[in-house]
Amino acid sequence: MMKENVQKLLSESKTARWIALILVSLTMLAAYFFVDMMAPLMTLLQRDYAWQADVYGFFSGSEYMLNVLGFLIISGIILDKLGIRFTGLMASGTMLLGGLIKFYGLTPYFLEGGFAFEFFNSFWPAMPASAKVASIGYAVFGIGVEMCGITVSKAIVKWFRGRELALAMGMEMATARMGASVAFFFSATIARVGTPDENLLNSIYFGLALLTIGFLTFLVYTFMDAKLDKQAKISQSDEPAEQFRLSDLGKILTNKGFLYISLLCVLFYSGVFPFLKYAVNMMENKLGVSPAMGGYISGLLPVGTIILTPLIGYFLDTKGKGATLMIYGAGLLALAHLTFAIAPLNVALAVVAIVVLGIAFSLVPASMWPSVPKIVEDRYLGSAYALVFWIQNIGLMFFPWLIGVVLRLVNPGVSERIMAGDQTAVYDYTIPMLIFAGLGVAAMLLGYLLKLEDRRKGYGLEKPNKQ
Repeated sequence: MMKENVQKLLSESKTARWIALILVSLTMLAAYFFVDMMAPLMTLLQRDYAWQADVYGFFSGSEYMLNVLGFLIISGIILDKLGIRFTGLMASGTMLLGGLIKFYGLTPYFLEGGFAFEFFNSFWPAMPASAKVASIGYAVFGIGVEMCGITVSKAIVKWFRGRELALAMGMEMATARMGASVAFFFSATIARVGTPDENLLNSIYFGLALLTIGFLTFLVYTFMDAKLDKQAKISQSDEPAEQFRLSDLGKILTNKGFLYISLLCVLFYSGVFPFLKYAVNMMENKLGVSPAMGGYISGLLPVGTIILTPLIGYFLDTKGKGATLMIYGAGLLALAHLTFAIAPLNVALAVVAIVVLGIAFSLVPASMWPSVPKIVEDRYLGSAYALVFWIQNIGLMFFPWLIGVVLRLVNPGVSERIMAGDQTAVYDYTIPMLIFAGLGVAAMLLGYLLKLEDRRKGYGLEKPNKQ
């Protein structure tokens, strides 16, 4: 009788679980477009909104600011207490709210003295009022996107545990990164950069439309999730039988394996996402190409991961070697950034380096996220993912600002010349790229320590995910 009941579960249907995956992945696609849509527009922000390099860096890091201050930990507790459906809808709505605030800060209405302009213009003169409001909006959006990320991760574990877990996570990441690719390929074109009609707000309009669609796809997913819970006789709150307690956070943080994977995560991701905030501008300055061309080159990174991440997920499901692949990925990250830092760069070499970075960006996340359920217990899996994301967010908040400060310090007067319209002014990106390469080397060391811990504790990181 029990076997008969299990066979009736919605997650036992391959079609149903892949439809569920598609729905939540589309929400993340919309989020990733909104995350990266401003990266190809850095020069436009400097010229039209008077944002210097460090201002742009602060704005880029503001996405993670409220999460670092504790909202991400709260998000994990909400997820473990109130379940996937409630948390996912809350996250999608928060992304949309933050996007609207960010949009408002860049509108002509606000800049011409609209609501709250005088207040935001009255303090911190080095930071334009538009950047302050846009940063607040981006920070609110950041709460939503990270909350959505941990919710989607837990949802995928729920539907795919013991089946194609790594492949499913890889497919979700690939779909999300498709949103990033669209941002890099088309954001400058959508904003009509270089034409008499250029308007940065066009890209934000498009991003808000995608966020609305993402909210609706998650809403559809909640009906499938509710049906699965009803079949499995899980309570409406989606809580496991053994309740999560705040004291469990201490147990997670004293787990060496968890700490190693979290630190590896922050080092590796700090070498990717903050880099992408500057990648288009770096291509413009090093290669002398247009923002659109710089976006096309940078956009190849997520394109490569769209293809590779599911393949690596399939390999992990059937063959294993998760910890080993993390080490290889960190090494490729360092190699790619060293190429940008010290090689005589041309378009062809830049494309090769971006492809190598894309391979690294496939290897590490595809190996890392399915490894977390092997290290921590199910009853605080949501909070464990939240802690990983929180530690990651510290780096993602800090490094964009750091790179902006370093860029300005090693290039005195360049920001001011760009703001004045001097098209001959260029940044030297050598030092920032060396910083990114150093993160890759440090991540390799953490990967090695994680592999040793796996041997001692027998987490099974090197074993296949399929049972």
